[in-house]
Amino acid sequence: MRRSLPTRRIPGSGWLFLVLASVSIILLILSSTGRMAPIEGALSAVGKPFLKVFNDVGRQVDNVASTVRDLSTLRTENRRLQALVDTLTIDNARLADAQIENQQMRELLRFRQLNPFYDFRGGQVIARVISRGPTNYLSALSIDLGTEQGIQAGMPVVTERGLVGRVLKVGPTTSTVLLITDPASGVQAMIKRENSRAVGVVSGQSGSQPVMDYIAQEADVAAGDEVITSGLGGNFPKGLTIGQVVEVKKKDFDMYQQAVVRPTVDFNRLEFVLVITNFQPLPGQPPEMESVG
Repeated sequence: MRRSLPTRRIPGSGWLFLVLASVSIILLILSSTGRMAPIEGALSAVGKPFLKVFNDVGRQVDNVASTVRDLSTLRTENRRLQALVDTLTIDNARLADAQIENQQMRELLRFRQLNPFYDFRGGQVIARVISRGPTNYLSALSIDLGTEQGIQAGMPVVTERGLVGRVLKVGPTTSTVLLITDPASGVQAMIKRENSRAVGVVSGQSGSQPVMDYIAQEADVAAGDEVITSGLGGNFPKGLTIGQVVEVKKKDFDMYQQAVVRPTVDFNRLEFVLVITNFQPLPGQPPEMESVG
C-alpha cells in the first residue's frame, strides 16, 4: 500500500507575496508594451492636485524653517551690532571729553604764552577742581595742588578767561580757593577804558552777581566796560580780567556809584585753573581771609 506524501501549505503571507509579485510582473509587462498609458494618465490626473498640495506644504515648511533660521541670524547680528554701537558710543564720549580737555589745555597754554611775566609753576601749573566749597556760605573750590607743589596761601588763581580767586588754605596736596563771587572776597579793580580808568572794589554777592563798589560819583562807567584788577592793595597783580559791567547804579545824593559785574569765568563749568606762583601779596593777611577765618 502506497503512502501519500504530506502536502506543504503556503502561509497567508506567502500567498500575499506571490500575488503582489505576479501583479507587479503583469504591470511591468503592460507598461513596457504601452497598454498602461491610459491608466497611468488617469492616476496622474487624480494624484496631481494632491501632489501640488504636498509640494505647497513642503515649500511652506521650508519657508518657515528658513524664516526661523533668518530670525536667529538677525538676532545674533543685532546683538553684535548693539554691542558695537555701545562700544562706539563710549569711545565717542571719551573722545569728546578728551577733545574738550585738550582745548582747555591749549587755551591755558596760550594764556601762559601771552603772559610770560607770570610764573605758573615752571611755566604751566594746571590744577583740576576736585570739590566744591564745604559750606553754603563759602564760595570756594578745592584743587589738587598743595605745598608739595609749591603752592602758598594768597596766590592768585586764574584761567584763560580771567580771575578765579585766590588760595585760601593749603594742605600737602590740596588747596582751597576762595572765589571772587564770595561775599568775603574783595578785589581792587579798575575799568579798562582809556578815557575812564575808574577804580573800585569788586565783591561777591549772595545769590547774585558781584558788584564793583566805591566808584567815584563823577567817574565815567557804562554797561559793557571791561573790569580788570588794578593792582592796588598788593593782593593781586594788575591787569587780570574780572568781568564786564552789565548795569550801573548811580544816585545823585550818594558819594559813590556802583556797577554790577558779570564774571568772565563760568564757575559752574570750571575744570582747570592756573596758580600764579611768582606773585607775592603784600605782608599781612588779606581782608577776605580775615572775614572767612
